[in-house]
Amino acid sequence: MSQFLKFEVDLENFIKNLEEIVKNNNKKIEELLKIKEKNFSNFVKPLELIEEELEEFFTPLSHINSVNNSDETQKVYTQSLPIITEYSTKLSQNLDIYKAFKELEHDESLNSEQKRVVELNIQNFELSGANLDETRKKRLEEISLRLSELSNDFSQNLIDATNEYELILDEKDVKGLSEDDKKSYEVMVDGEKKYKFTLQMPPYITYMTYGQNRQIREELYRAYVTKAPQNAKIIDELMSLRQEMAKILGFDNYASYSIAPKMAKDEKSVVDFLQELANAAKPYAKQELQELENFADVKPLESYDLSFYAQKLKKSKYDYDQELYRPYFEQTSVVQGLFKFLNSLFGIEFVKNGEKLWDEKASSYDILVDKKLRARIYLDLESRKGKRGGAWMHNWQSHHIDEKGQEHLASAFVVANFPSSENSPSLLRHDDVVTLFHEMGHALHHMLSNVSENGVSGINGVEWDAVEFPSQFLENFAYEPKVLKIFAKHYKNGEVLSDEMIDKIVKVKNFQSALGMLRQLEFSLFDFKLHQALHVEDEVQELLDSIREEFSLIKPPSYNKFQNGFAHIFAGGYAAGYYSYKWAEVLSADAFFEIVDQGIFDTKFGKDYLHIILGLGGSKSMRELYKELKGEDAKVQSLLRLNGIGV
Repeated sequence: MSQFLKFEVDLENFIKNLEEIVKNNNKKIEELLKIKEKNFSNFVKPLELIEEELEEFFTPLSHINSVNNSDETQKVYTQSLPIITEYSTKLSQNLDIYKAFKELEHDESLNSEQKRVVELNIQNFELSGANLDETRKKRLEEISLRLSELSNDFSQNLIDATNEYELILDEKDVKGLSEDDKKSYEVMVDGEKKYKFTLQMPPYITYMTYGQNRQIREELYRAYVTKAPQNAKIIDELMSLRQEMAKILGFDNYASYSIAPKMAKDEKSVVDFLQELANAAKPYAKQELQELENFADVKPLESYDLSFYAQKLKKSKYDYDQELYRPYFEQTSVVQGLFKFLNSLFGIEFVKNGEKLWDEKASSYDILVDKKLRARIYLDLESRKGKRGGAWMHNWQSHHIDEKGQEHLASAFVVANFPSSENSPSLLRHDDVVTLFHEMGHALHHMLSNVSENGVSGINGVEWDAVEFPSQFLENFAYEPKVLKIFAKHYKNGEVLSDEMIDKIVKVKNFQSALGMLRQLEFSLFDFKLHQALHVEDEVQELLDSIREEFSLIKPPSYNKFQNGFAHIFAGGYAAGYYSYKWAEVLSADAFFEIVDQGIFDTKFGKDYLHIILGLGGSKSMRELYKELKGEDAKVQSLLRLNGIGV
């Protein structure tokens, strides 16, 4: 069995070594293409392995640039990107490789994993237009370039508009804000203490949630929902080009093109799913809104009132303070508790090893399944200088069997920015605990795959609308009393978090969850229906208005131009794919409750999940895997139950 790679980055020679690998890869690809009788073992397998080797070489640089960023790592990383991009682009446009895959498409000697690898490669080539004639291919290239420019312009307009706006307030205008918040936004203007608010998320959300002056809330809200009006023209051009691109590639519309590589089987499935969920949530959202209206001292409630009165109502009902929970979530205790829980859920063990890593606070663990070494995970959980903010999972090695029949094991990094334990214990918020569970869900999905072909191993080959399923699934257990009691103990006296405090966590999570869900479904329906036909100019607003008419309980003011700031679909990767969030949530909730209803610990379903969902990675569509796991499709009622809707 192959041992794990040693984590090391030779910055001094990295570019030279990268260029050598790329040069050798290009040479190997030329040799592979010369093979007369191509088959999976003499063509596809070697092609997969040289890709894996390049990934294994490059990932440590990418990782170290994120967790121990320096001028040197940034310089080397920046120099390496054009080399990687040029190589990948050339590979993805190589028609000879595409033709070789097409020749193998109906090879009956292929096993199911190999068929999936061939199918996905053909699909990737065809979705990028590899099978088109030169005229259409040239037009597709022009469209792709222009779409990239437009998306960048859309994003830049939002950044510029956000940066340009500021609102200077007096002391009397910041009533309701905490002293810490006021200090954060304090500025001196002509020798006087004032408070500056912008359209950046922290200050904007802070004032909309706690600012008592309704007139100022509306002023900020108006600025936020009318920013970057020039994006309306960009949307028109984006929509026209996306529809043209879809037609060139043989699809009826962009929505159909978008879901081709996803789990959802057709457009109707997506729309029906969103409408079923919205119709189920709407009656409960009405109840939540009625409660808020009864509580608030203003009628009618407007869009710029919701966060303010919701916060007051939540405090009135629950008086929830995250800080009171932190002594119960000491970092080491949480990590060890998570390991213990995963052992009871899946029968996996975590054994710390002494590998020397990039920082003394980073650690690595070998993962054993049924006492057999299966994977390695690297944890780097504390914030420090030179580390990118946020939390993420980064896959490194993928499980596979090489040409000589040797098994290679998987590895992955889980990174977070929890409080430092330099001078005191690292005490986490419950949100941090949820984050750790979420990222560990991604990591296990990659590491516990047991397939032979690295192209469909772990998260490789998993559909976009299913990739969040395992992370959300595990995240749900961070609210489960039986799980929390494993590790939620006061770091000083060992007192276990009380049932009352745990109940409050769940209730706060589900506070106004139906209203929140309805809002996300409104966005999802708008995105998907927008891409089902060509909508430009007034048609964009008319479509949004029609969806709001059906599902929005508080109609936004007419000046609200939400679409001009919808960066997820106009400047990100979610065009006709915003539904993916809820799609994966339904899968995760459905699987979660199957475990809960079986008692959580040491369940048959937990072991089945390990072997089917995690074990088979991307070797089958998640649609097939879920049917294999559960015997039926996931039910939207599970997500309603998870959010406390109708319970």
